[in-house]
Amino acid sequence: MKKTLILCLFLCLTLSLSAQNKDTWISFWDKDTTHIGFKDKNGVIKIEPKFMGMTTAHKFENIIAVSEEKGQKWDSYYLTKNGKIVGRDSLYVFDNGPDCENEGFIRFTDHKTDKMGMFNGDGQIVIPAIYSNLTKVRNGMIIVLKDAQKKQDGEHFFWTGGKEFLIDTNNKVLIENFAYNNELNFYSLEKSKEPSKDPVRDSFLGVDGQYYSFINFDKEFKYWLQNTLLKDLSQTGLEKHSFDKITYWKEPNGWINELKTKFIHQNYTYLKLKLDELKNPKTDYFVSTDGLNQFIFETEEYEVYFNNCNESKEWLYPVKSIIINPKSKTDFKQDHIQFLRTENGYKLISVSNAKDNLK
Repeated sequence: MKKTLILCLFLCLTLSLSAQNKDTWISFWDKDTTHIGFKDKNGVIKIEPKFMGMTTAHKFENIIAVSEEKGQKWDSYYLTKNGKIVGRDSLYVFDNGPDCENEGFIRFTDHKTDKMGMFNGDGQIVIPAIYSNLTKVRNGMIIVLKDAQKKQDGEHFFWTGGKEFLIDTNNKVLIENFAYNNELNFYSLEKSKEPSKDPVRDSFLGVDGQYYSFINFDKEFKYWLQNTLLKDLSQTGLEKHSFDKITYWKEPNGWINELKTKFIHQNYTYLKLKLDELKNPKTDYFVSTDGLNQFIFETEEYEVYFNNCNESKEWLYPVKSIIINPKSKTDFKQDHIQFLRTENGYKLISVSNAKDNLK
C-alpha cells in the first residue's frame, strides 16, 4: 500500500510536470536589456518585451508575477498563459522578490487585510486570503499559519501566536497543529494506520485518523553519513558519492570547478583526514541546511535544482554542509564540506578548506 501510494504520487507529479514543460516559455531581454518578454521553445515571441521590476520568472509555465511601468507608476499583477490578469497590486513579496509558481500554484497577499492566499495556474483563487502566512505547494500540500500577530523588529517582521495546519490545495485540513519544519521531504509521503518505524521519518496524526510520515532531511543525511559514506572512505567510495564536478574555493581565483575524479585524486588525503575526524565523538562539528547557491552553480547541469525564478529548490534538493570547527580556540577558520541531495542520493559538491591548501 505504501509503495503504491508513493508510486502514484510520483507518477502524478511526473505527468503534471511533463504536461507543463511541453509549452514552457522562456524569458528574453529586448535590445536595451531593459524590458523582458517571453518566447516559446521554437523561438516564437509570445509576449513582446514590456515587463521589468518585479518580473523575475525565467520560465513561464502557468502563472507568473510581472510588473510594468505605466507613466510614472508601476503596475504589478499575476499573468496566466492565456493572458488573464489577476491579483493586481497583490503580489506576495519576500526578500525583495515576488513569489514563483510551484506545481502550478502561486501565493498572493491581500494588502488590505495583510492576509495570504493562493491562485492556481488559471488565475482562480483556490486558497482564500485568510492566512497569516503559507508555504509554497509541495506535493499538493501547504503549511499555513492562521490568526497570528505580525511584529516588527527593525527592518524585519515576524509572527507570534496563531495556529499552524497542513492543508491541501482544496483548502482541506490534513493535519492540525503542524509546526513549520523545512527539514521535511513532502514528496516522500507515506500514509499508514501506525506511526512509521523508519528512523529517518517523522510521523503526524492526520484528521482522518491516518498517520502521515515524511523523510526528515536532517535525519536522512546523518544516517547516510554514518552508515554509508564514513563506512567506505576509499578514493573509489568518495568518487561514488560525489557530483560530477566539485566546486572549491582557492585564493586568489575564487570558486573553481573540477571533475570529481581529478579533484578527489589531488585532495584525497585532506578529504579522508577530515571525514575520518567525524568518527571521533570529540570532533567539534555541526551540520547546517541551505539551498544551492545560484550565483556559484550557474551552468546547465545545475538547472534541475532551481525553479523557474532561479531560486534553489531546497524543499526537494537541500544542501547539507558539514562545518568542522578548528581544534585551536585562537583559530577561527572552519572547514566546509557540502553535499547536495540529488535523485541519486547525497553527493559531495563543494569544499572550502580552512588552510586554503586544496589543489
